[in-house]
Amino acid sequence: MIILKNGREIDAMRAAGAVASAVLHDVAAAVVPGITTRALDEFAAARIKNYGARSAFLNYQGYPCHMCISVNEEVVHGIAGDRRLEYGDIASLDVGVVYHDFIGDTACTVPVGGCDLRAQRLMDVTEQALHEGIAQAVAGNRVADISRAVQTFVEKNGFSVVREFVGHGVGRSMHEAPQVPNYVDGKPSPRLRAGMTIAIEPMVNAGGPAVKVLSDRWTVVTQDGQVSAHFEHTVLVTDGEPEILTCSAKMLSGHPQR
Repeated sequence: MIILKNGREIDAMRAAGAVASAVLHDVAAAVVPGITTRALDEFAAARIKNYGARSAFLNYQGYPCHMCISVNEEVVHGIAGDRRLEYGDIASLDVGVVYHDFIGDTACTVPVGGCDLRAQRLMDVTEQALHEGIAQAVAGNRVADISRAVQTFVEKNGFSVVREFVGHGVGRSMHEAPQVPNYVDGKPSPRLRAGMTIAIEPMVNAGGPAVKVLSDRWTVVTQDGQVSAHFEHTVLVTDGEPEILTCSAKMLSGHPQR
């Protein structure tokens, strides 16, 4: 069942989104050559606590980290450890927080010091695909309109979208209805209504769309070993323009750091 949020719940979602955005911004700024993914995860934990929130990911279905850090060919759900980031890597950072009982969920991919032109173009296309999808998150449209916009833009630019992992509704729970694929799957597609809050999150591969899960049962990688990028926003469907609840420019006024 799709849960429509009322005014009070939307305000709470805005606050959670602002915290998630702030944490993602902080962690992205800490990505430098030589840092370990464990150190980044510990930094994320400290920043989440600083804002008076808790990780939405830690222990979720057994996930062992405070955030997901996925490097190069890792698509999503990477697990922090002793790996040191190297100049030229790209790192996908996925942050989910619980703040006043509601969840903010956001992600971006950043270069480690710098990267080659193809990786940069992959990141640029993935981020723009996210915004192409968000533009379709309008009351009266269908989820498939978001999916089509993402897929069309990605494939027009010579990349591929992951099929096995998709966006989703979000609110008090991490995963609510509806699912939001990044491709048109031909299934019946729910109509978008004002008050829906959804996480739109293109996962885009430089090569083919096929992925596999590693033996740790979490880390998803591209089958062909080519790099992947991931961008995500939590978005509110309104009677007018969609509202990005995890926009990095959103201020935390009224929600002081601790």
